[in-house]
Amino acid sequence: MAFDFDLIVIGAGSGGVRAARISAGHGARVAVIEESRAGGTCVIRGCVPKKLLMYGSAFSADAEDSAGYGWQVDVQGHDWSALISAKDAELDRLEGIYKSLLANAGAELIEGRGTVTGPHSVDVNGKTITAERILVATGGWPQIPDVPGLREHAITSNEALDLPACPESIVIYGAGYIALEFASIFNGFGVDTHVVYRADLPLRGFDADIRTELAVALADRGITLHAGCTISEVSEDSGSKRVVLSDGATIVVDQVMAATGRVPNTAGLGLEEVGVALGDRGEVRVNAASQSSVSSIYAVGDVTDRVNLTPVAIAEGHAFADSAYGGRPRQVTHENIPSAVFTQPPIGSVGLDEDMARKTHGDVDVFVSKFRAMKNTISGRPEKTLMKLIVDRATDRVVGAHMIGPDSGEIMQGIGVAIVAGATKADFDATIGIHPSAAEEFVTMRTPRAD
Repeated sequence: MAFDFDLIVIGAGSGGVRAARISAGHGARVAVIEESRAGGTCVIRGCVPKKLLMYGSAFSADAEDSAGYGWQVDVQGHDWSALISAKDAELDRLEGIYKSLLANAGAELIEGRGTVTGPHSVDVNGKTITAERILVATGGWPQIPDVPGLREHAITSNEALDLPACPESIVIYGAGYIALEFASIFNGFGVDTHVVYRADLPLRGFDADIRTELAVALADRGITLHAGCTISEVSEDSGSKRVVLSDGATIVVDQVMAATGRVPNTAGLGLEEVGVALGDRGEVRVNAASQSSVSSIYAVGDVTDRVNLTPVAIAEGHAFADSAYGGRPRQVTHENIPSAVFTQPPIGSVGLDEDMARKTHGDVDVFVSKFRAMKNTISGRPEKTLMKLIVDRATDRVVGAHMIGPDSGEIMQGIGVAIVAGATKADFDATIGIHPSAAEEFVTMRTPRAD
């Protein structure tokens, strides 16, 4: 059968663009369909704009801390619209780069919504195009819980990045990394920030010691945490939002943000109609080669709901392209993936948390160091840095590393290389530390914590 293309990619986000570029580089004829903007979630409405806002919000704490170093800083306020304009200009620049990357690789970008109509066919803009393979890379989308008034009155992370004015107060529903990063952002801009979540600690899925320290740090920075609560109702109140909590408390704020998770973006793509098996959350079920139940249809990134991180989507897209068109079949491992949470203070993590390490390996040694970062000693900020190594006692391999404190994300990237390479605690001990730095604590911890 003659096809219009060798590969049709639906979604021009990080995973889809990487798969398209590499496939085209291997000689495939590639079309990429995108209904919004090239760059996808990460570049347009996720990692990049969120971190730009994080950088902007962090200057308020830096100004406070500078007094301890002798600076006399008079902060006159913040121009929110100027920041949003600068952010938008950067996103426009990055979108242009993504389009250029596709064009330079020889892939054709088609603007419109793609709907899968068969194992080898996609409808876009009323026209059917065909390919030997179809790759779904449509990412995820914020979900809003079914709470009275929440859908009508809440924003999500999408809208939070484009607010015309900075609110004076906000309730954020949820305590995952998106919720907490935005809580840090708004708090840094002086917004009265409340975080409401069902669990006893924020950031479910991370190491318990890190979660505990984060709760203390967020509260110390002025964020009000409502642990063990849910939102019962949201309503209008003279132009504000009236939020009723499950414990009976009522909070009146300018904005409410729903950040209780994201779902795979598969609605209306026609996947089930052509036989693609989806999971309970709408995710495309794939095997280790990213192949769906329909042999010619593949999926990578958040739409598969495996590990929902941009670098993972990029790795999966690259592996697909090398396997399908490069003559180098390979798969992505989803173990020991480093990650960072850009709260204030930030978190870095790689490998197993303590509970999972004990379940997986049995006997483990846990090394913990807790201290005030050097910057905080003179500034007077009471915030503590916590660093943690988890070691399989039988093999001496380091199976988990976790940190909260300044530069956590930057530090954890290097630690991730060591853990992926199978480094032992003896290897860490034999490494000379960089002094004076917080990072050196990872190679100077000698005594395990008593169980």
